[in-house]
Amino acid sequence: MKKIFKFMLLPALVLPLLFTSCDDDRDSNPTLDLSHLSEGFVLNTPALAENNTYDLKSAKSLKLTCSQPNYGGIPYVVRYYVQVSIDPKFVSDPTATHTELATSYKTAEMEVNASEVNDAVVALFQAANPDTSVPEEMPIYIRLRAVLEITADSNLGETYSNVITLPSVKAAYEAPDAKFTDNLFLIGDGIQTSWESWKAIPQVYGLTGNYYGVIYMQAGGEFEWGTENNDYRGYNRLKEINDEAGAGITEGDEHKIKVANAGWYTLYFKGKITEDKKNIDWALTIYPTQVYLLGACMNQTCDPWVFDEAYALKAPADKNGKWESPAFLASAELRAAVKVGTLDWYTTEFTIYNGNLFWRRYNIVKSWAETEGEAYSVTTTVGQKLYIDFDNNTAEVK
Repeated sequence: MKKIFKFMLLPALVLPLLFTSCDDDRDSNPTLDLSHLSEGFVLNTPALAENNTYDLKSAKSLKLTCSQPNYGGIPYVVRYYVQVSIDPKFVSDPTATHTELATSYKTAEMEVNASEVNDAVVALFQAANPDTSVPEEMPIYIRLRAVLEITADSNLGETYSNVITLPSVKAAYEAPDAKFTDNLFLIGDGIQTSWESWKAIPQVYGLTGNYYGVIYMQAGGEFEWGTENNDYRGYNRLKEINDEAGAGITEGDEHKIKVANAGWYTLYFKGKITEDKKNIDWALTIYPTQVYLLGACMNQTCDPWVFDEAYALKAPADKNGKWESPAFLASAELRAAVKVGTLDWYTTEFTIYNGNLFWRRYNIVKSWAETEGEAYSVTTTVGQKLYIDFDNNTAEVK
């Protein structure tokens, strides 16, 4: 039966990472000899590692010992750095992904901070497996990098040990509870400045974790999304994708979201916090973009208001043009919204503030003027129209 050792909680059962003692017997030749660097030095797998589980979260430290590198027989001061990987290729491929711990050691017997190892293992796993919980147990791979400290050259005498395998290790990450951000962000081909601008898209009013945004994509264009700037997420970070617009969505290069057919698209992201409250599962639905005027400016008196094709804005040919509304039929407060699936119009309503689209965030009982203030209320004039640049989220009435 496999035993699990928790170093902090069960001191009597402490099972350190035990290696053979350091080989300190050297001859008296005082000449520095760097000809043996390629030979490396020995790091031994602990005898009990094969049938036991090491609990990094509970341990205070891990004891590592090694043979001192051969620098010609003189016991020079050597600094050792611990390198950790979860990739089995690290055993034979030094370029495989790994992390070097921040703390270094000056003796061949090292009390390595177990918390540092734990955090390195968790970070490596999360980077390789986004939105996936760290498994109960996993193998990890460790080696040492050694350098001499007799000169200012930090790489003098650099040499590496062999890689050892610990077949069963427990690492844990106490992540904060997942929460939704105020906006999501889009980046990609033709979105503002291609692959430079992060375009913010708002939450659906009244529906936490639901977001929507309008973009134009050229045929074959690609984009990514994120919960903040520089948070590059793609096709593989979505649990579900529904293409209701005939956009032809596929996975592109490096997991980007690829759009086969050119057009205006409304992206509707819906997030659901997982049962453990540590992650969010995301679904994306793509709709053809539809935008409408509503309310008194179009003599619409019914309650509730509805999307009416007679009051739909006309789409431009591409992102460089502006959406154009029908002429206003009355002098009243501007009310307009993006149609997103079956969502109610008021959940995706917007106005104009300082020349920019401003998305509804509060319950508007009577008017934008009453709820947000006069600066957020636009009065229409008969014969005028609404013009929108959805690429830059700017608008005007004229």
